[in-house]
Amino acid sequence: MARNESLRVALVSLGCPKNLVDSEKMLAQLASGGCIVGAPMAEADVIVVNTCGFLAAARKESLEVIAEALRHKHTGRAQRVVVAGCLVNRDAERLYDLAKGIDAIVGVNNRDELPAAVRHKGRITKIDSVTLPSGRGSKTCNLNDDAGRFRLTPRHTAYLRIAEGCSHKCSFCTIPAIRGPFRSKLPRTVLAEARELIADGARELNVIAQDTTTYGTDLCTGEKTTAHLLRELDKLDGLRWIRLMYTYPRRFSKSLIDTIAECERIVPYVDLPLQHISDPILRRMGRGVTRGGIESLLKQIRKRIPGVAIRTTFIVGFPGETDKQFTELLEFAKAFHFDALGVFAFSPEQGTPAAKMHRQVPENVKADRVEAVMLAQRQIAFAAGKRKSGQDIDILIDGIDPAGRCVGRHAGQAPDIDGICYLTKPQKVGTFVQGKVVGSEGYDLIVKIDD
Repeated sequence: MARNESLRVALVSLGCPKNLVDSEKMLAQLASGGCIVGAPMAEADVIVVNTCGFLAAARKESLEVIAEALRHKHTGRAQRVVVAGCLVNRDAERLYDLAKGIDAIVGVNNRDELPAAVRHKGRITKIDSVTLPSGRGSKTCNLNDDAGRFRLTPRHTAYLRIAEGCSHKCSFCTIPAIRGPFRSKLPRTVLAEARELIADGARELNVIAQDTTTYGTDLCTGEKTTAHLLRELDKLDGLRWIRLMYTYPRRFSKSLIDTIAECERIVPYVDLPLQHISDPILRRMGRGVTRGGIESLLKQIRKRIPGVAIRTTFIVGFPGETDKQFTELLEFAKAFHFDALGVFAFSPEQGTPAAKMHRQVPENVKADRVEAVMLAQRQIAFAAGKRKSGQDIDILIDGIDPAGRCVGRHAGQAPDIDGICYLTKPQKVGTFVQGKVVGSEGYDLIVKIDD
């Protein structure tokens, strides 16, 4: 391939919204370098797979997509397959053997090297660890700038990443090993990116990081906290909704609760992964919280923020989890009535302390526990949907689903992970409308638009 040739590039983005932001930046870098982006695999000269490597199931999916890309290389137009993202950092030493035929791998901390990997003819391995400067503060650490993205979300909604990495010591988690220690973007950088997204049409910003509540703790001057940053974002013209995602219970401060309650554009929505409620399991997980602390926090959130929607996730089958401890978790979930809840079976990830713990729970027991929690939550969610009948709600219109129905979300529904609203008549994508809930379908609502 000649260097000045316009390469057709297919990029497949897997995993979480943080990975999606990386994919959007990658596409922008490739487009600015003269590539034609957005091609399907069958029509691409180069296929890029931005992988997830967080859990075994995610790695399996990543390897399946890589295998599909390699089939296109062997039988079709594609000449190169480049693998990027978390799986590279997780399995760099084995990746070329796991999927023979890969031409280049680019780690999460070397995102800017992707254009060279796409154009280069030989094999490239680019994966460096994050190196923090000496002393306190992260102004000069290796933190990617997310400005100038080629967005993959609908124009009216966007993700705003405020930090990277994680420094918590949860015994089950591989994120610190994959993405490095926690480091915040400077507030002026975050605000500049927010303004850029708003200028590009975003009316909803979903604030993300590995842990958004730790924001600013590594910055050494001025008032730099999540609450302060949200109040600055709340001042920006052109926005309607700001939603805070990926919070951490130990870091959830009173000032943050007050900020969510008081700011006009910050929606009453709290994404608070708890992982468990039994004190012995929380200790083994290294969560740094207790059941009492969690219950106190949840009580404060519901008391201070009227109409708040609270989403959480739990892990069942953690090593040593007894029937009694699981029952404690199940009864807690039934009693609290979370607005949205996800549950995962514990995955023993190589290199984590939890993978080596004694009393690993059998897979069939994990599966039964996942099913029990999800069945309980389904009953809670379906009943809550029925109780919403007759309520007036504001809805952001997302588009038309494959069945031809107009769909949108209310403030308590985050994109891609929560339920949706089906509207009784079409509306313009990206607009806010008011309607009345007239029914429900499972986790979703049916909304009649006011005439």
